[in-house]
Amino acid sequence: MLFPTHTQPDSEEEETDGRARPVQVLVVKDDHTFELDEAALCKILLAEEVRDREVVAISVAGAFRKGKSFLMDFMLRYMYSQASDEWLGDPDEPLTGFSWRGGSERETTGIQIWSQVFLVDKPDGSKVAVLLMDTQGTFDSQSTLRDSATVFALSTMISSMQVYNISQNVQEDDLQHLQLFTEYGRLAMEETFLKPFQSMIFLVRDWSFPYEFPYGQEGGMKFLEKRLKVKNQHEELQNVRKHIHSCFTNISCFLMPHPGLKVATNPHFDGRLKEIDQEFINNLQVLVLWLLCPKNLDVKEINGSKITCRGLLEYFKAYIKIYQGEELPHPKSMLQATAEANNLAAVAAAKDLYNRKMEEVSGGDRPFLAPSELQARHLKIREEALTLFRSVKKMGGEEFSRRYLLQLEAEIDELFVQYIKHNDSKNIFHAARTPATLFVVIFVMYVAAGITGFVGVDIIASICNMVLGFALITLCTWAYIRYSGEYRELGAVIDQVAGALWDQVKHNISESGSERALLLGLFMVKVASTE
Repeated sequence: MLFPTHTQPDSEEEETDGRARPVQVLVVKDDHTFELDEAALCKILLAEEVRDREVVAISVAGAFRKGKSFLMDFMLRYMYSQASDEWLGDPDEPLTGFSWRGGSERETTGIQIWSQVFLVDKPDGSKVAVLLMDTQGTFDSQSTLRDSATVFALSTMISSMQVYNISQNVQEDDLQHLQLFTEYGRLAMEETFLKPFQSMIFLVRDWSFPYEFPYGQEGGMKFLEKRLKVKNQHEELQNVRKHIHSCFTNISCFLMPHPGLKVATNPHFDGRLKEIDQEFINNLQVLVLWLLCPKNLDVKEINGSKITCRGLLEYFKAYIKIYQGEELPHPKSMLQATAEANNLAAVAAAKDLYNRKMEEVSGGDRPFLAPSELQARHLKIREEALTLFRSVKKMGGEEFSRRYLLQLEAEIDELFVQYIKHNDSKNIFHAARTPATLFVVIFVMYVAAGITGFVGVDIIASICNMVLGFALITLCTWAYIRYSGEYRELGAVIDQVAGALWDQVKHNISESGSERALLLGLFMVKVASTE
């Protein structure tokens, strides 16, 4: 099925105005090498509101020019409508989002991710982050077998829900493409006793035999059960089916009708619903709701542990490394990369815990803490971080994880050195301003008390002496707090009051200086005009 021209504008304004858009995170270069845009990926996955949320990664993969991006844009429309019953929108509204077009040439290259991660409330009350991922079509005229296999493999390994977009029927070669990655699954299963991949949804587009198996999920499941049944086939065909069953936790299928001749033959079609056959629209509504309704969202898991957006970033980085050589990686290296990313994600989570708790203790504008107290807090929080790392399910075995534990310990110790410097700097900075302010107050009150006492204004002299005594006591208290590190809250109050007084005096002096400069200027002008 061919989809006529309609592309998303790619202007500089769109990149800078903050609007959501597709972001190319995996780039396929002209020399058929791969590059991960780590900065773009970090911006999406490490956003404050989503980085620690469990992630649902949904991707659509399959042969090129079969309408993958077209489908993704309807999924976007559903997500932006917040699951409204009217999510399909106005029949005259053009379809926008991921770039798509008709014709015989490919449109999407590499892997693109929608820049907005959607937060969805699950029925159990938890909130998960939903990531939508579009992939380059496989086996186009400009891609090598390795290009197609790499993109397909990465999307399968990263996603928790992979939609396998197939045209008209599930052919034997469609199943054999999946077999490229099932050996990795077998090895990973030997390691963890769990199926390595999660949900695989066969989406058969332009299904022409509804009289055999009706459109939708029910017909699709009956059709797929027949297609994947292991019977008296050649041993090679049996192995393909056995491996697919052994590698995916959930396997399902959905049969979709053709969208109509207006869609396939109109070169100006831009996705308006009024030009799409009603039967396609009816089944599209069922499909998108089935995929994206909160109860069906499948959180990404590896080795039985649920993955956050922060953790998914580590898997992206680890997997791309093994595909940057000239040959397809050996399954063993893929398993190694998964174990590495698994441990690095645990390291990142533990470091984040340490940073967050140490910031509460001595970060930012928190007052100076006694070195002994800072050391004690560090040791306690450090142990909490190490306990978190040990408690996370990790692949590779204890010996493999040990080096990542040592790496975590070293990185935490480096962070502690920075916190020591930050804590000491507070002591130095406050030592200049607060005592200077208090000394000035004491000196001024001493002089004022002497003068008012000399001229016989005893009441004012007494008040000045009282303020002088209070300032002296405050200075001694502040010095003790800075030396001992105790009563830090009181020390913070003294610093704030002294700072406010210091700033006020500076402001008054500045204003007085400005007024004197203005009067002097007016005087000079008057003199000049007189002359």
